[in-house]
Amino acid sequence: MAAAELGPQELRVLVAVAETGGFSAAAGALGLTQSAVSHSVRGSEGKLGTVLFERGRAGASPTPAGERAVGHARRILRLYEVMGAEARAAGRGADPAEGVLRIAAFRSAALHLLPPALERLAARHPGIRPEVRVVREIGPGTAGEVAAGRADLGIATLGGAQDLPPGLLSGVLVEEAYALVHPAGHPDPKALPLMDWDENCGSYTRSWWLAQDWIPRATVKAEDDAMVLTMVGRGLGMAIMPELSLREATGAVDITGLGPRGPVRRVGYVTTPESASTSAVRALIRELRSANG
Repeated sequence: MAAAELGPQELRVLVAVAETGGFSAAAGALGLTQSAVSHSVRGSEGKLGTVLFERGRAGASPTPAGERAVGHARRILRLYEVMGAEARAAGRGADPAEGVLRIAAFRSAALHLLPPALERLAARHPGIRPEVRVVREIGPGTAGEVAAGRADLGIATLGGAQDLPPGLLSGVLVEEAYALVHPAGHPDPKALPLMDWDENCGSYTRSWWLAQDWIPRATVKAEDDAMVLTMVGRGLGMAIMPELSLREATGAVDITGLGPRGPVRRVGYVTTPESASTSAVRALIRELRSANG
């Protein structure tokens, strides 16, 4: 049987169980009895033909099939919300691009790519209320938030070692070069220890990195790119960083280009086919392209 045969209430139950971690907690959140929640989940599992939750003393956790089903459930429920909001706006002759717009972005994109686009969006569509969450680009990252139905659009690093989740749409907004950043005035920056952070996209530029015999193994790890930049400015090492991260550079550091064959990363938007058809997401994509084109 098809997932489409699950009704809205069944979808809400799946999401509630996943987010609360148990049938009892989900029942409390939804104002239902525990038996009603258990019956709903069993019915959904029967319709889909697979186990969606592992039950145990500690509660309930989604199986891989459950993770996929809950992601779809969030996305379908979100589309119900948007459908209602857009229909009501059209009925009164108002701008259909209104309501909450959920955005996931990694730190430097949230600081530098989003603000000009959101400023233009607010001027053209004052009914849209952006909610921006900063998500680390580790593991599923921002694209994973979109796939899981927790964001309508994500700003992500594209073309890396980890493919986008299946079924998502993406578009490149900016290609940014990496550069060497080192303490200002240092006579031999390549002799300094290399600094790095977990989100740095070495995997996206791996072949280039491996071909450079002057790059030592990273000996200092920091929490994020801002911390790396601060530590480099204090003379603690050098780093290879993308342009977005270097927009916060101060006079304490010098930035040296890596030449025409240096690494480049692509940053873009990620969304779902259903979200891409909504007025608010379409409007944001237009402003992102305009601001970064």
